[in-house]
Amino acid sequence: MSLQAARAVADAVLWEGYLLYPYRATSAKNRIRWQFGVLGPPGAAGRAGVAIAEDPAMRVECLLCDEAGAVVQVGLRFLHLVRRQVRAVGPGGDRAVEELRVGGRVQVSFEEAVACELGFGPFGVQELRAGLDLQVAVPAVQEVQDLSDADGSVAGRVVRHRRALTGSLVVRSVRPAGAPDGWLRLVIDIANTHGEPVDDREAATAVSFLGAHLLLGVQGGVFGSLLEPPAGLDAAARDCRQLRCWPVLAGSDAGPGRSDIVLASPIILYDHPAVAPESAGALFDSTEIDEILTLRVMTLTDEEKAAARATDPAAAAIIDRCDGMSAADLARLHGTLRDPRAAIGSPDGPWSAAGADGSWSAAGADGPWSPGLDLTEVPVFGGPTQGGDGASHRLDAIAPPGADKPWWDPGVDAAVSPSTDTVVIDGVPVSRGCIVRLRPGRRADAQDLFYAGQSARVVSVYSDVDGNRHVAVVLTDDPAADLHEWYGRYLYFAPDELEPISSAGAVPVTSHNKEHQP
Repeated sequence: MSLQAARAVADAVLWEGYLLYPYRATSAKNRIRWQFGVLGPPGAAGRAGVAIAEDPAMRVECLLCDEAGAVVQVGLRFLHLVRRQVRAVGPGGDRAVEELRVGGRVQVSFEEAVACELGFGPFGVQELRAGLDLQVAVPAVQEVQDLSDADGSVAGRVVRHRRALTGSLVVRSVRPAGAPDGWLRLVIDIANTHGEPVDDREAATAVSFLGAHLLLGVQGGVFGSLLEPPAGLDAAARDCRQLRCWPVLAGSDAGPGRSDIVLASPIILYDHPAVAPESAGALFDSTEIDEILTLRVMTLTDEEKAAARATDPAAAAIIDRCDGMSAADLARLHGTLRDPRAAIGSPDGPWSAAGADGSWSAAGADGPWSPGLDLTEVPVFGGPTQGGDGASHRLDAIAPPGADKPWWDPGVDAAVSPSTDTVVIDGVPVSRGCIVRLRPGRRADAQDLFYAGQSARVVSVYSDVDGNRHVAVVLTDDPAADLHEWYGRYLYFAPDELEPISSAGAVPVTSHNKEHQP
């Protein structure tokens, strides 16, 4: 991954939640914004001691290896709040208004933001060991834009104002205990140092660093992953402490658990995050599905779209982009399949990137679909469907390996029995009643980390249409386990995420369920 690609992910973090659908100032969800990475002014407690701002500090600790005279660059990125005030101009002067229509366009008083990126460095290893105390100063800015009528007379003004920001960046390195030679722990503390008192949330937000995060780069060295540390660095990775952010590898792959770029994000990410290649542009909600959100934008009335355009220039760009999308653009957002087990950047994933015409090609000759097949003609989940050309299609090819019937045939279901089927794990047959240790490793759900090392009881073994096995369990230490099992609220894990502890109560391997073992 290049710096450009890493910056694209960082931009998604920077603008997350900036303005949400339906992108109008009147929407309740857009009344209180700036939820992520906010560094508020210190000591910002309002009347009666109620906090009116976020914590002023953020810290990131990551692992750095000095391979050949490493030098580190630090990029501090954030949004700077802009107060936009619309003023009507009349015979008696100008006055503040909430809304003004000039030249056929509506102008609305609201809040905007501008993106800021401050670079520091490069710093050598010796400088890092000594420690660096860097000051951050962003000046106040005021801009005035005249609004003219059709006859050229000034009918209003838009005044944009940014308050000054002050902060500090403390960068240092320490030698982790027991780490291999050359490895350091890089520690960076970011703080808002605004010195004047603030009286309310509005004033506090105006002097806050919004969406604050770091992009770290290194030359002559590498960063080590905290999620999958390089050999010998498990303890050093566990000793790293974070405050309100999390560092992940975001650059080129420099070996197992190594990279030349780190993104320290206020939103939890995995190593090597990437923007989906199908995404047509930012929608300010990376947790939403682009296709669904785009279609919802298209359903807005002309009046609602005009209100969104008046709210913010970035919102206007979203509306225009969604309105201008072609059928091929929309097809790119629908039904993409990827191999979750493929290595980062690997060409071995099941599907290559979409072509200009919206068609997709299988990555290998063994793919279930033929190269160049138009995705609009293929149902994502199989079965009868209406294709883009009006023809009906079936996906017989995705039946489980070795099956003699298509997956939608009722006879397939009759051949499996989740309550009695068995899967072999480390040579041990595991089925209903077995006790296993949970070792989550598929990254399907961040909450799985809470279950790591816990014991669980198997309640059923399932097979999907692709021939994969899934084991449903309930935690042995959960006092509500019986209740969860009663109404079928299970936790699901792949067989390689389980370690057999006891086979007591397990159903013996029989001719019935043996054929379903991997």
